[in-house]
Amino acid sequence: MGRGGARAQRARGGGARRRRRQHGGHRGAVRVARGARRARAGDAVRRRVLVLCYFYPPLAGGGVHRVLGFTRGLPAHGWDCTVVCAGEEDYWVTDPTLAARVPEGTEVIRVAGGSALSAWLRVRRGDRGRRPGGTFSALRRLADWWLLPDSYAGWARRARAVAARRLAAGGVDALLSSSPPDSVHLAAAPLARRFGVPWVADFRDPWIGLAFRTPPTAWHRARQAAMERRVLEGADLVLVASRTHAESLGRAPGPPPARVEHLPNGYEPAAAAAAAGAAAAPADGAAFTLVFTGTLSQMPDAEVVFEALRDLLARRPEARGRLRVEIAGPYDSNYEDRAAALGLGDVVAFLGPVTHARSRALQRGADLLLLWKPRGAPTMVPGKLYEYLDAGRPVLAILPPGDEAARLAADGGAERVDPGDRAALAAVLERRWRAWADGAPSVAPRPAWLDDHARPRLAARLAGLLDGLAAGAAAPRPGRGGRP
Repeated sequence: MGRGGARAQRARGGGARRRRRQHGGHRGAVRVARGARRARAGDAVRRRVLVLCYFYPPLAGGGVHRVLGFTRGLPAHGWDCTVVCAGEEDYWVTDPTLAARVPEGTEVIRVAGGSALSAWLRVRRGDRGRRPGGTFSALRRLADWWLLPDSYAGWARRARAVAARRLAAGGVDALLSSSPPDSVHLAAAPLARRFGVPWVADFRDPWIGLAFRTPPTAWHRARQAAMERRVLEGADLVLVASRTHAESLGRAPGPPPARVEHLPNGYEPAAAAAAAGAAAAPADGAAFTLVFTGTLSQMPDAEVVFEALRDLLARRPEARGRLRVEIAGPYDSNYEDRAAALGLGDVVAFLGPVTHARSRALQRGADLLLLWKPRGAPTMVPGKLYEYLDAGRPVLAILPPGDEAARLAADGGAERVDPGDRAALAAVLERRWRAWADGAPSVAPRPAWLDDHARPRLAARLAGLLDGLAAGAAAPRPGRGGRP
């Protein structure tokens, strides 16, 4: 039976079970392998963390890899993992190859039925990886009005009930919720109070309803802020993926949050090694290839890049046919429409979703890697930045100068251009294209500091933090009385 199955299954070579259960509209007890949590007398004690998240393989996208890296690395440090996550079809992009990287001993409990997006996917099954930007913008605006903190709130309530049954069955020593969506933290808070387990709130990004969306009214803003504050005060440990996010939490008004730790994003060395063997720059050097990997949505600088490319081709028409842009990942259709309107249909290729290994191969085969992110999000550090720097190829970062991601990119040798600066972009692209045409190699040194961002090292750091929480779990923390 494959990793996507729903029955309990015994892993090879040991007593730990890999359990896959699917929870839809029906209630059902979560069966637990009694006695599997603790090793035999005289052996090292093993602990278990229940991870509550939406995104987990075979779902794909940037939000998957941090939690996957945790669950891959924690068992080596004495922490087994139970993951309560979304159903296998509950997102607009999947990568079945990622399921093969879930460790055998991981207990995965799936809660089917996601956000409003899941219902849309069931209607438009053929559009996986490509969605109409206008329609989804309208859905987001409606969700901002009616669903707090986000459109996953209904799923989170169901996931909370499933996680509660698993916690009641015993054998769990810690709880970790990982966002986005922020609803998972609201589901985790009452579980931590009820079962008395230490709770880690992991923020891959800052609170979405405040950092990336404009609340429709002052009331909505106040409600979002109150939800965030109660999570920050109620968790035993708050993890953030950027230093600037940690600093902003420390400056926020009101009582100080729980202990805050900066645990950055990173890259998977094993995936990088696999991709290296499949790296595929054009064998004949026929095209100067620009590559962006990841989700293309709410990224206005992608359109500025397209406009700069049109300017470049107007000045140097000989570059047409020798220049190619590859967008690898799910995307909103308005970007494809814009590229076509600019006459770039033969230059910009929208590859749609690709496997993670293929994405890494494209990075290693690029002549120039393009890095951008949503504007107005200074505390956000895209996870792909670390993969880009690991690829050993030049990086063009379209980021503001004071941005944490811009500083990291510069420390890794990337060139930076201000967002929206079309003329500067066109000049950089022309210079890079001319250098390539003159035979300059498209290589960049890999920064030595990147090794600290390898996912096994990050998982080891998390294990140490969990050890500390588990050791002090007998002493209850004040401040868990409020309801998020």
